[in-house]
Amino acid sequence: MRPREKTDTIVIHCTQTPPDMDIGAEEINKWHKNRGFDTIGYHFVITRNGDVQNGRDISREGAHASRVNGTSIGIALVGGADKDMEWENNFNEVQFVKLKELIEELQSKYMKLKIIGHYEVDDHKKCPSFDVPEWLKENGLA
Repeated sequence: MRPREKTDTIVIHCTQTPPDMDIGAEEINKWHKNRGFDTIGYHFVITRNGDVQNGRDISREGAHASRVNGTSIGIALVGGADKDMEWENNFNEVQFVKLKELIEELQSKYMKLKIIGHYEVDDHKKCPSFDVPEWLKENGLA
C-alpha cells in the first residue's frame, strides 16, 4: 500500500447492501480481498447501529474511487440498496449523525476538504444512494 499523496477530499460511499444486511469493516475487508485488494478499500465504515469502524489505515492511499484514491479518504455507510439490490437511500438517522461527526473531525484535522459522493467521480454508479451536496447543505457542511 502506498501512502496517500495529500488529503483534499472525502468520498462518501455506500456498501450497496439491503437494509436487513448488518455488516461492518471485517466483512467488507473479506469482500475486497476476494476482489484482489490487499485490504479493505475504505478508510472508515459506518454500520447500521452507528459504529464508526476503521478500515484501511488513514495514512494509506485508498482503494475506493480510482480517480481520487491518492488524495482522498473513503467513508462507506452500510446500506444503500433495496432487497433487489437497486440503489435506495435507506440509511438511518444515527448513521447520518455519525457521518456528520466524522466529517467534522476529519475537517478539523485536514482543513478545507472537498466532500463528494462516489457518483461524482464514477459515472457508472449512483453510490451512495443520496444527494451528497444537498445533504451537506442541510447539515451545515457546505
